[in-house]
This record gives sequence, C-alpha cells and structure tokens, in this order.
Amino acid sequence: MRGADEPTDEHWVDPEIIRPYVVTRGRTQPVHGRFDLISMALAVGPPPGPDAGLDPEHLRIIQLCREPKSVAEIAAYLDLPAGTIRVLLGDLFDRELVSAQEPQSEVDMHDMKMYRAVLDGLRSL
Repeated sequence: MRGADEPTDEHWVDPEIIRPYVVTRGRTQPVHGRFDLISMALAVGPPPGPDAGLDPEHLRIIQLCREPKSVAEIAAYLDLPAGTIRVLLGDLFDRELVSAQEPQSEVDMHDMKMYRAVLDGLRSL
C-alpha cells in the first residue's frame, strides 16, 4: 500500500524528458539563430567568470567550443537532445559568448567551381 505522499505510476514522468525541459526553462526555440545539426559553434573571448549567471550546461558548451564543434557533436558530448543544445547555443550567441557558422544554403552549393574542386580532390586520392 502506498502512502499519500508517494507518486503513483500515473504520475511518473521520464527523467529523460524532464532534464532538457528544466535546462531550457521550457523553451523549445533558440533566442537567435537556427543552429542546424551541422552548424558550427566556437567560443569567443575569455571564459566567463562565476558571476556570469550561466548554468552548468552553458559553461560546458563554452568549454567544449574552444575548438569548433557542430550542434550534433555538442549534443553527443553533453548527452542532451539537439533541440536543447540549440536553445542553449542561442543563449550563448545572444550574450556574444559563442559565434556560429550556419551551413551553406543549397543555392550556394550549385556553384560549378565547388563541384569541380570536390572532383579534383577525389581524383587526387
């Protein structure tokens, strides 16, 4: 028999869902930027001090991004969903603590020079 304060099975929520929700404070979209899975993020400037008001996940992203990392890589390192990483990167981008490089659009990829350079590179292998 369960006590009055014990949760029942119908009240159980998967912690894998709760953690990302708490980390982003319920937000599902970044403040700025789109951050595709292959978008690259790079920390800029000196690491923020303890009084910067950043969450541990934000600080870990800054530490990871001392070298360029994709959204997918950051998500794998932190074991968080890519959507959560996008929101956190948006926060850091807004505070000018990371820079982001979005992937080229398809329009730019139709350039024959690029295809020729790829073919030349493959032939040289």
